[in-house]
Amino acid sequence: MSDESYEQDGAPSDEEEDTSSDAPEVTSEEELISEDFAELSGLIQERDELRSTAQRLQADFENYRKRVERQSEEVAARQAAALASALLPALDALDLAEAHLDLEGEVSVEAKALIAARSLLSDALGKQGLESIPGAGSVFDPTLHDAVAHAEGDGTEEGPLVDEVLRAGYLFRGAVVRPAMVRVKG
Repeated sequence: MSDESYEQDGAPSDEEEDTSSDAPEVTSEEELISEDFAELSGLIQERDELRSTAQRLQADFENYRKRVERQSEEVAARQAAALASALLPALDALDLAEAHLDLEGEVSVEAKALIAARSLLSDALGKQGLESIPGAGSVFDPTLHDAVAHAEGDGTEEGPLVDEVLRAGYLFRGAVVRPAMVRVKG
């Protein structure tokens, strides 16, 4: 058989093999590359979405942490103010007892103990933020003072002044816990 007859019998020639085998391989390589590129694009998009979700969650958690911290500070401040307010009647009783003491002459041991107890309680509350509202001689401030009586002034005052404090008032960390009960002059 000749070379031509062999080629006609159905066996592919060298030229036909090269063209037929190259075309599917190029197409499959291009398809693989485009599939890989599509998969890579999908993975990049998924990564970006996950990163965005993680950043939102992190920001949400940080906001939650700050909110909880602020709320716990507010609760602690309210509890401290409530405790200070609850101790005010004891401080009032000690102030009243000290005002009735006869400090002229020799002071008894009980009187010294009473003065020391009042001082200790007042100092402890003062360290936590309890302050006394200004009393007699200060300008009347309706946000700090509760006027329960009025006295005629001599006309030289610039405005109403606190003449006498009937019950001490207190601020706790800048907020009025109890207004001072006062008599106003002017």
